[in-house]
Amino acid sequence: MEHILDTGGIDHMVYLIALVIPFGLGQWRRLLLLVTAFTLGHSLTLALSTSGWIRMPTSAVELAIALTIAFSCIMNLLRPDSSDSSLRLRYVAAAVFGCIHGLGFSILLRSMLGAESDILVPLFAFNTGLEAGQLVFVCLTLAARQLLLASTPVTASKLTATTSFVILGLSLYFIAQRTWLFFIH
Repeated sequence: MEHILDTGGIDHMVYLIALVIPFGLGQWRRLLLLVTAFTLGHSLTLALSTSGWIRMPTSAVELAIALTIAFSCIMNLLRPDSSDSSLRLRYVAAAVFGCIHGLGFSILLRSMLGAESDILVPLFAFNTGLEAGQLVFVCLTLAARQLLLASTPVTASKLTATTSFVILGLSLYFIAQRTWLFFIH
């Protein structure tokens, strides 16, 4: 939970904002499915990577995470609708991107575990805390979205577009920074 709510996890927070911002409270079922797809993806690779079944260079994972943020923002800008085809694409992307983010979480978890041999309990505790923090953050994002829409003349589509442009700019910074790190490592 600490990682999600800490500024060190800013890339995960901005990804969650990009994931959530197109959806209002009335679309909570669709959003729940979207967040669940992301959760299943990152829980799977978190377990596989922490167990040693999957290994990826940290610099590649961090670059891929930045790319997931950019892609999500671009999807918000190019496919802002919630048609069935758009939602299917979002669900698939969330699951795949969850797998990528799970690799990032596993790097953090492995560094916290050290030489500990039994990883089942720490893995379960870490994932539970991660989910709790993510749920809190999603609820706060939805509340902030609702408050902004209720207290300003901004429309939902303009809020989604503006937020997505800002996060896209930040993700491009992450991409540039992490591309550099990828090639020097």
